[in-house]
Amino acid sequence: MEPGTLLYDPATDTVGEYQDKAGPYALLRPVGGGREWQADPESLRPATDQERMSAGVRAANYRPRTDAPFLVSAAPQPDPDCARCAELAELRAAARAARDYSAETDANVLLRKHRSEAHPV
Repeated sequence: MEPGTLLYDPATDTVGEYQDKAGPYALLRPVGGGREWQADPESLRPATDQERMSAGVRAANYRPRTDAPFLVSAAPQPDPDCARCAELAELRAAARAARDYSAETDANVLLRKHRSEAHPV
């Protein structure tokens, strides 16, 4: 068996990713990561397409919401003495007032880019 192969373990009714062999056991890890478990290699079989898809969806649903790209950072602050910073902050405020969150994000991206180029730390 190749590492990374998805196998169904009937003893746990779980699909796991094959890691390695340890003595008489196969080591499997949950799809998406987690604690390995030992399984009887004779009872394992390749996971079906449906089982693989279910395991992938389960892993995505349990992924912490702090993982990138979900990590939300604080909005960039404008430099008090910069006209371009003030202009971008005004664009952001107008977008927020209009509940146009896409435009608000765009203004934040532009403000971060401007600050990194014009006001390096």
